[in-house]
Amino acid sequence: MASGDDSPIFEDDESPPYSMERMLDLVAVWDVALSDGVHKIEFEHGTTTGKRVVYVDGKEKIRREWMFKLVGKETFCVGASDTKATINIDAISGFAYEYTLEVNGKSLKKYMESRSRTTNTWVLHLDGEDVRVVLEKDTMDVWCNGKKMETATPRTSGGGSAGSRRRAGH
Repeated sequence: MASGDDSPIFEDDESPPYSMERMLDLVAVWDVALSDGVHKIEFEHGTTTGKRVVYVDGKEKIRREWMFKLVGKETFCVGASDTKATINIDAISGFAYEYTLEVNGKSLKKYMESRSRTTNTWVLHLDGEDVRVVLEKDTMDVWCNGKKMETATPRTSGGGSAGSRRRAGH
C-alpha cells in the first residue's frame, strides 16, 4: 500500500479502514488453512486501554473494551465448519505479551502438522484462475474454492463400492 493512501487493509469494501489506531494495536496476524480456504486472523490488543479485537478475514468477530485483566483467552469460530480457535494472551515480562493461536485445542503448528496428514490440497490454474481443491482423507469430503462438493463413491463391476472388500466365504 502506498503511503498516504486511504485504501482499506483488505480488498473487500466492508473491511475496517486502515487507521493509525489499528496499526498501533495490531499485535498478531495468523493465516490458517482450513478445508474451505485460508483464513486471516488478526488480533488487536490495546495494553493501555485493555481493548481486545479479533478479526477473521477482515470481519470483526470479537470486540471487548476496557478489559482490566490484560492476559487471558479469546475464543471464536473460523470458517464454514465453525472450527474453534483460541488466542492466548500471556505476560512474558513487565508490559511485554506473547500471543499464541490454538486451533481445535492444538497449537497452530501442531494443528497444521495434523492437517497435513489428514488432507491433500491442490491449487490448479484453470482458465487463468486459481482453483483450490482439498480432500479430507478421514471423511473423504472434497472442497473446491471454499465449498463442500457433492461426491459419489465409484461402484465396481461386482456392485460394491471400489473401497469395499469382502472376505471369501462370507
